[in-house]
Amino acid sequence: MLNKFYHFQEALEKRKETGTLRILKQNQKGIDFYSNDYLGLVRNEDFQNLLLKKIIENPELLKGSTGSRLISGNSFVVVETEEFIAKEHQYESALLFPSGYNANLALFSALPTRHDTIIVDEQIHRSVHDACKMSNTKKMKFKHNDVENLERILKKQNGLCYVVIESLYSMDGDLAPINEIAEITEKYNANLIVDEAHAFGIFEYGLVDKFQLQNKVLATVITYGKALGTHGAAILTNDLIKSYLINFASPFIYSTSAHDFLWMSIQEGYHFLNTNKELSIKLQENIKIFRDQNLKSPSSENSPIQAIIIPDNHQLRTLKEVLFENGFLTYAVFSPTVKEGTERLRICLHSFNTEEEIIQLTNIIKKFT
Repeated sequence: MLNKFYHFQEALEKRKETGTLRILKQNQKGIDFYSNDYLGLVRNEDFQNLLLKKIIENPELLKGSTGSRLISGNSFVVVETEEFIAKEHQYESALLFPSGYNANLALFSALPTRHDTIIVDEQIHRSVHDACKMSNTKKMKFKHNDVENLERILKKQNGLCYVVIESLYSMDGDLAPINEIAEITEKYNANLIVDEAHAFGIFEYGLVDKFQLQNKVLATVITYGKALGTHGAAILTNDLIKSYLINFASPFIYSTSAHDFLWMSIQEGYHFLNTNKELSIKLQENIKIFRDQNLKSPSSENSPIQAIIIPDNHQLRTLKEVLFENGFLTYAVFSPTVKEGTERLRICLHSFNTEEEIIQLTNIIKKFT
């Protein structure tokens, strides 16, 4: 009898053979150089106690939302938080989601029509690619951070275009030339959308805010599961786009809203960041310590993500295991997740890492590069 699930098993066996099979592991003990907790808020007792105090004062924050935002899940807390976020980022409106993935699905499945074109940086997050499939729109890629290549593509387009970038990329750990891209998209009347998932909190409110590009960026996506140490995401945009998403974005319309504790923790996270500036200062000091060890990396010099290219899956796997045996938790990115020959060790630096830990880590890496 034919095994109707044979192709599933075959695909998994192939990954086992190449050593790229993904499995779920519980959190491991070791020195953290792999999480997105860049500012250490997840382990920050002051921040934890602040949130605990809020719950004790108002236990109803822990109750479920009971429905989607359009039915019974649109609480005072979520509305207040959206108004607060929009004001902080100098946008007309903000629309909250339970995750950055959901926010991107909503944005790119709803806004572009089949007559439009989405032009994405070739290293854009997978959630954007998945959303484009939902929209049935034409998608094109431009070379990573290549403004001239983007302009050549825009010159050939006739209809409405959306250009999508990240301000800080999670694989190479490099920054987008956001000012130049904003000028090009404005020149060709294209809509620029910026994902600030890894930049928010690292560069205060992100690069759109830093360079005051709100009037040149149609929508900015901010996520709160990284530097803020909580969860969820916001789309920052104008009132018209927010209303359109509420009416036409399926991931928003058909999802049960998160409980008020999440929305409250986001708002309190903003306040905590603004009164604890030393966390981002310490992070930048640690990044400099790492960079001073002179490891070759494509990453930006002030990025908390530092990629070390190890162009061989076997060598990379060995390095990761040696680091783990020495108590260091790191993340290896193998091909085909990245192009063959660009396999890398992805180091995430944090405000809580010590100079001694960073130097010990880099000394081991140097033996493999």
